[in-house]
Amino acid sequence: MTPEKILFYVFATILVLSATMVITRRDPVHSALFLVLAFFTSAILWMLLEAEFLAIVLVLVYVGAVMVLFLFVVMMLDTNKAAMRAGFVKMMPVGLIVAGVMAFEMFLIVGPQYFGLDKFAMPAPHPADYSNTEELGRVLYTVYMYPVEIAAVILLVGIIAAIGLTMRKRPDNKSLDPSEQVKVTKGPDRIRVVKMASEIKQEAK
Repeated sequence: MTPEKILFYVFATILVLSATMVITRRDPVHSALFLVLAFFTSAILWMLLEAEFLAIVLVLVYVGAVMVLFLFVVMMLDTNKAAMRAGFVKMMPVGLIVAGVMAFEMFLIVGPQYFGLDKFAMPAPHPADYSNTEELGRVLYTVYMYPVEIAAVILLVGIIAAIGLTMRKRPDNKSLDPSEQVKVTKGPDRIRVVKMASEIKQEAK
């Protein structure tokens, strides 16, 4: 067995175990940390496939930005761990059934009769001046130009929807109108001066 295969099986095992821990841990912080490990392991697998750009993007974007945001939100939320544990135990049979169906479907798709080096030859090694970033950009904006544009439109719609949901007016929200604030003038309806004796005089009496 070649060293590349050994590294692949080692990191693939770590990836499967970390992904399993993400969905089985009861603490959201622990799940997020295991997801970080899964992202790092996936980046190493990308490196083994000579896709250095995708590996770096996975680490910088997902581990460096998205997961930091996830951890910040999870640690700021006051989660009820007792209720989460009760729901986890209650829904475990359904989850196991769904996981079994998904594993069976994945075996049908990537089984040995459809997937392997005998079906797909190993890619040829690239020269030193090969740029996978350039090749990725060429494929995205030539062969897959319309799917990329459709994905961009869907993301734009999602951003607009998120802004619309957060900017909606709620009856319990207290907001101030700046145009009304600048019109305020001093008067008896705005301020009232109350005269009262000082504490020193009250003690002297």
